[in-house]
Amino acid sequence: MKLLRIGAPGAEKPAMLDPEGGLRDLSAAIPDIAGAALSPTGLRILASLDWRKLPKLAPGGRIGPCVARPLNFVCIGLNYADHAAETGAAIPKEPIVFLKSLGAFCGPNDDVVIPRGSKKTDWEVELGVVIGSRARYVSEADAMDHVAGYCVVNDVSEREFQAERGGTWDKGKGCDTFGPTGPWLVTADEIADPQDLAMWLDVDGKRMQNGSTRTMIFGVRALVSYVSHFITLHPGDIISTGTPPGVGLGIKPEPVFLRPGQVMRLSIAGLGEQQQRVVAAE
Repeated sequence: MKLLRIGAPGAEKPAMLDPEGGLRDLSAAIPDIAGAALSPTGLRILASLDWRKLPKLAPGGRIGPCVARPLNFVCIGLNYADHAAETGAAIPKEPIVFLKSLGAFCGPNDDVVIPRGSKKTDWEVELGVVIGSRARYVSEADAMDHVAGYCVVNDVSEREFQAERGGTWDKGKGCDTFGPTGPWLVTADEIADPQDLAMWLDVDGKRMQNGSTRTMIFGVRALVSYVSHFITLHPGDIISTGTPPGVGLGIKPEPVFLRPGQVMRLSIAGLGEQQQRVVAAE
């Protein structure tokens, strides 16, 4: 299934993308794409619905984040061998874990705002893993039982804030609109192998990132298990699993960063496409 949320910020309603590409309202079945709806039982109930009998939604409306506001928006740094190489970083011995502010969480096609004082706002296409059931001290053998599905995430990053202003990465990762998520959650049963997904990102029509989840250092199974030993994961939480090469910071001989007026497009095979306009902070 492809599950999504349609409507203005804070007023989204749960929906399903039907096999014909139409939008179907799930409001009568579930209150939102969250909680018990993401559990194995909840997803089985949704899959059993006759989509032809669900109310149609008009196309063209705003698409919100594909899950309701998570409790934890977890990100993994330097998790692609080829991305680590382009930045000159050593391969991590364990996953680098940080939390993205929930203020960054936004719809897949919402504007991305360059914060005041920013000089180095950058892009990162990433595979998002959506948690379906509570995960705490989960083994790798059981980790995939806690995955509801997958989505596209743009882990927008301000590199100066992240690396040159002291402290941890969080201040360069959590600015408003720095976490476009969606357009939809694709349930795990539709993705044969999350470690074999092509992914790309364009800026103003120029291909900047062109990679694959095959080059992840730590795969989805390992990450869900690892994170669950430090942070209890809840239904609707997201783990954004790192980015392939081609970020602005890695461009030689001089890095290239986002400017107001530019447009980012990004996609992961089978998970849909995002597009964001870049604007300056007011």
